[in-house]
Amino acid sequence: MTEHTERTGHTERTEQTRAPGDGPRPEHLVTPDVPRDLRAFIAGLPKAELHVHHVGSASPRIVAELAARHRDSQVPADPEALAEYFTFTDFAHFIKVYLSVVDLIRTPEDVRLLTYEVARELARQQVRYAELTLTPFSSVRRGIDARGFMDAIEDARKAAEAEFGTVLRWCFDIPGEAGLESAEETTRLATDDRLRPEGLVSFGLGGPEIGVPRPQFKPYFDRAIAAGLHSVPHAGETTGPETVWDALTHLRAERIGHGTSSAQDPKLLAHLAEHRIPLEVCPTSNIATRAVRTLDEHPIKEFTRAGVLVTVNSDDPPMFGTDLNNEYAVAARLLDLDERGLAELAKNAVDVSFLDAAGKARLGEEIDSYTAAWLRTS
Repeated sequence: MTEHTERTGHTERTEQTRAPGDGPRPEHLVTPDVPRDLRAFIAGLPKAELHVHHVGSASPRIVAELAARHRDSQVPADPEALAEYFTFTDFAHFIKVYLSVVDLIRTPEDVRLLTYEVARELARQQVRYAELTLTPFSSVRRGIDARGFMDAIEDARKAAEAEFGTVLRWCFDIPGEAGLESAEETTRLATDDRLRPEGLVSFGLGGPEIGVPRPQFKPYFDRAIAAGLHSVPHAGETTGPETVWDALTHLRAERIGHGTSSAQDPKLLAHLAEHRIPLEVCPTSNIATRAVRTLDEHPIKEFTRAGVLVTVNSDDPPMFGTDLNNEYAVAARLLDLDERGLAELAKNAVDVSFLDAAGKARLGEEIDSYTAAWLRTS
């Protein structure tokens, strides 16, 4: 695929170097030209990640290892070939590729390996807390025992916290393209006390939005909320603002995944701002899937001007050739943020996370201490 990002008055470039961790970055990656000192600040900044997918966080090295284990897969077992494989023509193509990687997760051992390695990569970026979105229906449907799946993610979670210091929590999401059968099974897995993992905090809805109306999932969200889970559906990524309204009205969303089209509806922006309903913004993802045409057209600026609370996230980072540090650099350029502004952005994520109050206080203090020390020596 040819480079699709327009050059504007701002400097943008296609990254040709290797991605953090392993493997090349897809050709479509656009990185902002921000000062080296600001990138260094971002690299050390303690962070929380609220919108990042389990399978979508598989690095080229891990995807290649899983593909080598399962030779019948169409996914390349060569990390170098994955850059081309992870170059998407549109959102539907992204879903097709994503599901092919999902198919590589076939045993509890695969689940444990992936989860642990995702935590390692998060820790490398100074992510202290992450809410990782998992789609257990996809694994159980492929034959992984539900108990084995839960044990694998919990074992990896506990090992990651002990070894890397990164706290993981889970969001179980319904794969919307799989219909109401997947909604029923995801709800069962999330609410059955015999299966529900200790780290589970929220309930989501992902996959395509076109042809997958939000209201049909209301009974399942009602059950999840009654069981004490928070509502965090995707909405308004590839459809209009009416999908966001549906998520708020029918699914009682506490945060909105993406919400990109919210900028088209001033009343919606005012509602989000008034009720402090955050948007989980993923800029590079929106460019890669063509939800937004160019970086300079991304609505994050309109969100902040309207007073909407935003967090910045990486979504499916290796697939999009990015990571959370790069997304903070994107935000710095789009929103004209300095170190203090970036620290406030990081604290936004902490404040609207589902971390306990003591954990929020500790992480907020760590961000403040890091920023103060940086500014004293810069």
